[in-house]
Amino acid sequence: MTGPDSPVATVSRRVAILGAGGIAFGYAAFLRQQGHEVTLWSPSGHGTAALANGADLRASGAVVGGWKVRVASTCAEALSSAQLVIVALPAYGHRTVIDAMAPHVENGQVVVFSAHLSLAAQVLRRALSARGVAAPVAALGTTVLTARKSEPDAVRIGTVRQKVDIAVLPVEATGDVVAQCCDLFGDRFEATPDLLSVALANLNPQNHLAIALCNLTRMELGETWRQASHITPAVCRLIEALDAERLALAAAFGIQVRTVHQHIHLSYGVSIGSLAEMEHELAQRPGGVNGPATLDTRYVTEDVPFGLVPTLELAALMGVPMPLHEAGVRTMSALYGRDFAGENDLLPALGRLSREILIG
Repeated sequence: MTGPDSPVATVSRRVAILGAGGIAFGYAAFLRQQGHEVTLWSPSGHGTAALANGADLRASGAVVGGWKVRVASTCAEALSSAQLVIVALPAYGHRTVIDAMAPHVENGQVVVFSAHLSLAAQVLRRALSARGVAAPVAALGTTVLTARKSEPDAVRIGTVRQKVDIAVLPVEATGDVVAQCCDLFGDRFEATPDLLSVALANLNPQNHLAIALCNLTRMELGETWRQASHITPAVCRLIEALDAERLALAAAFGIQVRTVHQHIHLSYGVSIGSLAEMEHELAQRPGGVNGPATLDTRYVTEDVPFGLVPTLELAALMGVPMPLHEAGVRTMSALYGRDFAGENDLLPALGRLSREILIG
């Protein structure tokens, strides 16, 4: 049972993971390998059925091995003995999970959104405040690792990222929460000043928009295509243009965030150059992941309504034009025959956005 930068833990922690997709399974494997206790729960129970029936969780790739993982039948059961809770499912499931967990989170229990989209951490904080519960809520700018389920009881873990941005509400709890995350995943977390910094550091929405839009017919026809090989120079130019809009918005808020080039360098150890050069280097590496083989992909159904739409709300707040982001939402809505802007069920819980709401 091996994995990068993951020695066996000297102190076992009890962790609840809410979700049953590739990232949730990847986290479960990573943490079980280090000797932590893990409980999985998902709203439907379908994704955890094989494990609930006694199958071992099997991992390959960056982490290799097989472990028993406890499966809870209810959210309350999953949270009942957990020291730390990780929300690891698509953002379109966050509201359902927030509603399920909010009545059961206890004082001092740490909740981590991985990755964070659409200010979900602030939505949970409001629900907990209404109960008078003081529980730190953390937001990760991206997932600690990349992973995809290969079978109902198996996951392939691609990369364990070297650096991950994290924001904590309230900010006074940052040191303790970061220390707990480092105990679980290693010294790879970089604290940011507030939730807004993490929101603007998330590159998945812009990158996935470009990748999905430029390879849409491959997805629709169910083709098998290696993602890195199809992030061509033209796709890279679109990503860089989208990144310029994101960086301009961050600058309007007085926030400095990593460029897409810096992010890929830190995530994958690629030498910094033009994005086309960096993606070409990635494409030459063995292995790698395939691009989506269906239109029903998180690259669109999650990242457009819960990534691009909130970004445009922030841009409207600051009066910053983001024509490519806006065109992306409109174009994907037309291609899918859906109103992606209307599918976000988290922003309405916050009401009219303000800087005070954004920084917690």
